Amino acid sequence: MEGQIYKIHSDFYYIQSGGNSYECKIREVLKKQRLKPVTGDFAEFDNGVITKILPRKTYIPRPSVANVDQIVVVSALKHPDLDFHQLNRYIALSHYYKIPVILCFNKEDLETSGKSREDIISIYKNLGYEIVFTSALEHKGLNSFRKLLSGKVSALCGGSGVGKSSLINALNPEINLRTKEVSEKSNKGTHTTRHCEIISLDETSAIVDTPGFSNVRFDFILPQDVDLLFPEMLEYRKDCKYGDCLHINEDGCTVLNNIDKIPESRYESYIEFVAEALEYKEKIKYNGVKQESSMKYKNNKIQAKISGKKRQASRNTRKQMIYKEIENDANE
Repeated sequence: MEGQIYKIHSDFYYIQSGGNSYECKIREVLKKQRLKPVTGDFAEFDNGVITKILPRKTYIPRPSVANVDQIVVVSALKHPDLDFHQLNRYIALSHYYKIPVILCFNKEDLETSGKSREDIISIYKNLGYEIVFTSALEHKGLNSFRKLLSGKVSALCGGSGVGKSSLINALNPEINLRTKEVSEKSNKGTHTTRHCEIISLDETSAIVDTPGFSNVRFDFILPQDVDLLFPEMLEYRKDCKYGDCLHINEDGCTVLNNIDKIPESRYESYIEFVAEALEYKEKIKYNGVKQESSMKYKNNKIQAKISGKKRQASRNTRKQMIYKEIENDANE
């Protein structure tokens, strides 16, 4: 049978197939191949055992979720205050994994000046992002939000306390996820979601409720690739004097020549990400990050790969056995 993993708890994988739910374990050979199933994976299973993980359309490693159609970045306009740099991190992460992104700004009922809304539209609407303003408390903007989610599997991400679970409850009260108030002292929320789970909103739409995209840092790419995550820089970067231009203080930088066309908060975020990427560059320069693959492809199948050391040890053992047989024959 085939189905989709909609929840993982401890060592149990819960699969939805044909309108039914199945509790499964993972086949031992998959563990040896380090093919760990994640929420959203489509899998083949038999008698409560997952035997094969099917190819993924999309994948995000942290939190681990596969086969989502879009990422919905949820931010609060107030309580906690809107953090543009954190928002830019989520947007850039979506670009890195080549997954479409929607920006949802919740708690509109708390934002009275309209300044945040104006800033958001001037920055992100011009970049072509889908934007929706909502209030889970007053049920504002939910119809527009529901249309953006229709027919798709959407992964919700955002800081703690922005109202992700409250939004899901407002969209479908029958789901009734646990929520928690934002601390008055720290102006931060507490994560109430403990694991990734695909939750059906209606017959065509589903949401992946996640425990948060924790520690989003760009210490896994090279500095010269960070600008690829910023659409507003792409039209200028190709004309820079140097191919590896970081757009910070280089001569002949077309991005710097057009810096007035890039929102200040976006460029500040870019500088932060470049600094993190430089840490990664130093790491691979002096320490190296290359790892031997634990899998190999043979006859269109994934098989566990024996390391070179273990393979040599096995050969030495066989040689010793051959020498011992020769010695025994000689003594006879």
